[in-house]
This record gives sequence, C-alpha cells and structure tokens, in this order.
Amino acid sequence: MASDIKRIAAIIAAEISARPEQAAAAIELLDEGATVPFVARYRKEVTGGLDDTQLRDLAERLAYLRELDARRDTILGSIREQGKLTEELEGKIVAASTKAELEDIYLPYKPKRRTKAEIARERGLGPLAEAILANRSLVPAELALAYVSEEVADTKA
Repeated sequence: MASDIKRIAAIIAAEISARPEQAAAAIELLDEGATVPFVARYRKEVTGGLDDTQLRDLAERLAYLRELDARRDTILGSIREQGKLTEELEGKIVAASTKAELEDIYLPYKPKRRTKAEIARERGLGPLAEAILANRSLVPAELALAYVSEEVADTKA
C-alpha cells in the first residue's frame, strides 16, 4: 500500500507541478477524511503550499487512479481465472494508464453474456424449437414433455 501511495503521488505530482512529497502529504490528509477546502486553508504547511486548484485536481486524479488500480486488479484476476494470462499480457495491463486503454486490452478476454437461446441450446432444447417452427399446428407444451429432464424442470422452463 505504501508503494502504491508513492507511485500515485509521483504520477499526480508530475501532473499538478508539485513535488511527490507534497502530493503524498495531501493524499494522506485526504485519506484521513480532510476536505479539499480544509487542507487548502488550514494545512498549507503540511502540503508545502499546494493551492486549492492543485488540491482539487489531486483529489480527482487520486480517485481516478484508485478506480483504475481496482479495475486493473479485477481484470488481472478474471484473465488469470480463465488461464489466459501471459507475462506479456500482464505487462500490457500493468502499463495501461487510462481506463479506456485497460478496457481495450481486456475486451478479447471479457466473458460474453449468454442469451436465453444459448442456455436453451446448452440444455438440449434446440430440436424442440426446430420441431415447433417446422409444424406450427402442434401444441408446444405437449412437444416439450419429451424434453423434461434434470436440467429442464418442467415444460415452462
């Protein structure tokens, strides 16, 4: 966690034209629950004189970078769980500096949502649908009786 704060402080410091120590001190105050106006007015000595604009930019960027890190961890976990994580891919994910870039990398590995039709096919109901479409005069509920199993509880499922 301490290395994360140092890394984030260094990134933010470069963006707001401050020293990493100033950014780290401001992050610590914000994490303790202090508000931006409070820090700007009463804790200037702790932050090395950061003004309210710099502090507001710091707070916004801090929230963004923390969300980015959380999303990065989630994506790494998901791809690792799928067994598709390579060192090269992990390097790309770790190097991503924006949420959009991160999502672009993750897109090919993102689990697809299954439709009701796909679920029905997986349960072996494809032939039932074809039979109903082939002969519309038959009663679908009667045809469905032949497909009731452990996976398909009743004709309404």
